[in-house]
Amino acid sequence: MARRVNAWLSRGGIPFTNQPSPSPDDSIFSCRGNASNQAHPVCIHICFGSPCLSHGIAMILHLDMDAFFASVELLDNPALRGKPVVVSGHSARSVVSTACYEARRYGIHSAMPLFQALKLCPHLQVVPGNRHRYKEMSARVFAICREYTPVVEQVSIDEGYLDVTGCERMFGPPDAIAQTLRERVARETGLTCSVGVAPLKFVAKVASDINKPNGVYVVTLKNLDAFLEALPVKKVPGAGKRTVAFLEGLGIRTLGDVRRYPESALIQKMGQAGERLHALARGEDDRRVSPESAEVKSISSESTLETDTTDPSFVHTRLLAQADEVARELRRKGFFAKRVSIKLTFADFRRITRQTTLARPTQLSGRIYEEAATLFDTEWKGQRIRLVGLGCSQLTHDEASAPSQLDLFGQVEAREAHDDGWGKVEKSVDSIREKFGKHAVTRARLT
Repeated sequence: MARRVNAWLSRGGIPFTNQPSPSPDDSIFSCRGNASNQAHPVCIHICFGSPCLSHGIAMILHLDMDAFFASVELLDNPALRGKPVVVSGHSARSVVSTACYEARRYGIHSAMPLFQALKLCPHLQVVPGNRHRYKEMSARVFAICREYTPVVEQVSIDEGYLDVTGCERMFGPPDAIAQTLRERVARETGLTCSVGVAPLKFVAKVASDINKPNGVYVVTLKNLDAFLEALPVKKVPGAGKRTVAFLEGLGIRTLGDVRRYPESALIQKMGQAGERLHALARGEDDRRVSPESAEVKSISSESTLETDTTDPSFVHTRLLAQADEVARELRRKGFFAKRVSIKLTFADFRRITRQTTLARPTQLSGRIYEEAATLFDTEWKGQRIRLVGLGCSQLTHDEASAPSQLDLFGQVEAREAHDDGWGKVEKSVDSIREKFGKHAVTRARLT
C-alpha cells in the first residue's frame, strides 16, 4: 500500500516525506502564533489510520477555536475589531454566548447575564449572532482537519479531536501537524484556533487551553508524568466548582495530590468519579478518538422567558413552538426520536427535567408536543417558570426501529395512519419554508 500511495503522490508532483516520529524522550515544548500566519504548503490527505501506533504511542490533537462566535462576527464586520464584543440576545434575560478577548479583559465571560456584562463594560458591543454562519465556518474548519486524518471527533461546533497516530510520514511529527493546521485554519478561514497535542485525550484538551489564543502546546510521553503531577484538579475536564471545593477540603489541589491520596478512600468518598480521577492522575485514559461519537445524539430547543410565568397555556404555546423547531430539525437530518424530554427552570433557579419513551419513534411536531405537554401537566405544581426547554433523544434513522405496542383494537394502526398523514403535511410545509422562508407557513396558535 505504501508503494501505491507513494506512486500516487509522485504522479501528483507532491513530495513524499519520510520524517521520523517524535522520540518518547522529547520534551514538552510550546509555541505561539503570530499575526503574519506565514503560508505553509497545502497538504493532501492520505493517512494510514489510528490503529497504527508510532513507537507504540498514540498522539492526539485537540483543536479549540478561539472565541468562535465572536471571532466570526469580527471577521464579518471588521469595524468591530479592537472593541469589546459579545454575542447575545438583547432581552432582559439574555446571557452572553461568547465574549471576544477584548471583552474578557473586563471580566466578561460566557453564560454571564447580559445586564451584568453591561455593568462591567457600558460601551460593550452586543451582536445577536448567526447560527447558520457559525455552522458554515465550523464545516470549513473541520474539512481542513479531515485532510490530515479521517479519525476526527467533532465534539461541538468549535472543538474536536484528531488522532494523527501513524501520519508522520505524510505530514511530519504531531507538533508540525498542529502548527500547520493552526496556520491553515487562520489563512483559509480568517479565524484563529489553539491546539493541544498529547498522548492522552484529556491531556490534549487541557493543553489546548495553555497558549490561548492562537497557540500550540505539546506534551510528549517523557514529560507527561511531570505535567500530570503539577496539573491543578480544577483544570481536569469535568471537574466543576463543587468537585474542586470538595477535593480541596481533602487537601487535594493537583493530580499529584490525587496520586498520593489512597485510591480506596477516594472511591469511598466519590464513587466512580474518584476511581476515574485516580486513573487520570496515573496517566490512564483509554478513550480513543471516535468519529462515530460525533454523531448527533439529541436535538433540543430552550428559551428563557422575558418574565416569569405561572400561565400553563403560555407554556404550552412555547412547547408547541419548540416541538415545531425540533421536529423540523429531525426531518432535516433524517432522524426519528424515541425519547421526548422537557426542562423547566423555576424563578428560584431550581431545575427539573422529565422524559418519556415513545412506543414508535417520531419526527412529527404534533406527536412531540403531545408528549411534552403531558410531561408538563404531570410535573408542574404551580411554580413560577423562567425557562422552558424541549428535547428529543435516542435518535434513529429507522422509523420502525422500535416495536409498536400490542394492538388489540386497531388503535395503534389508526394512530400510525394518522401520523403518516401528518408526516406528509409537515414535509410539505418544510418544502414551502425552504423556498419562501420559515415564517411562510405558521401554526395559527403561534401567530
